[in-house]
Amino acid sequence: MLSWNLIREMEHLRREMDELFRGAGFGPMLDAPFLPGVGTRRYPRINIREDADNYYLEALLPGVDVRNLDMSVVGSTLTLSGERKEDESDGRTWHRRERGAGKFLRTIEVPMEIDANKVSAEYRNGVLKVTLPKAEGAKPKRIAIKAR
Repeated sequence: MLSWNLIREMEHLRREMDELFRGAGFGPMLDAPFLPGVGTRRYPRINIREDADNYYLEALLPGVDVRNLDMSVVGSTLTLSGERKEDESDGRTWHRRERGAGKFLRTIEVPMEIDANKVSAEYRNGVLKVTLPKAEGAKPKRIAIKAR
């Protein structure tokens, strides 16, 4: 039986489009500092590590209210979305604004399926820490080989 995953296919298409534009010389232009919020950089910035039982994800989300965050897990894919609200300007004159505001969506795929019922997350000081337990069926099992 073939397994088709829309999110995985969309991510694959996005990567192919990134490569197409990068090959056409658009890479440096899209990362230009005078175009905040545009380019190949990902938001939020993340780190992922693993041990035998879990994946651990940390996402940097300074200035994002936890009430504006949403997270879901399907198979081996975590989707993180939310919004960083615009600072109230109240008559201030800005000389430079590098921190963007607006909605974001980040899809992260890990090598093994995740047990969605056991996922836990904590948000403190602008850092989201997520524990993603590996599904039991996805963990490798050692098989004894008998010699005759």
